[in-house]
Amino acid sequence: MSLEQRITTRLTEAFAPLRLVVINESHLHAGHHADFNGTGETHMRVRIVSGAFTGLSRIARHRAINALLKPELDAGLHALAVEPAAPGEETRW
Repeated sequence: MSLEQRITTRLTEAFAPLRLVVINESHLHAGHHADFNGTGETHMRVRIVSGAFTGLSRIARHRAINALLKPELDAGLHALAVEPAAPGEETRW
């Protein structure tokens, strides 16, 4: 199972999102380090709308997602961009 699929599964099981998009942005970071060519799954973006975020601050939402995905971060996920929202909140996507 790919990292993208594992992240999607974890987020779906934990937050029952109304909308969820997990985007692999690794290719956008090619050349940032001499030994990184942009392949693989090192930089991910999560866009999620879930009722579980209702009443939570942005920091609390980020902390909840980071805690859930800590095993992935510990296993080599280098960067995680998080765009969480509660139902009815405006999103840029």
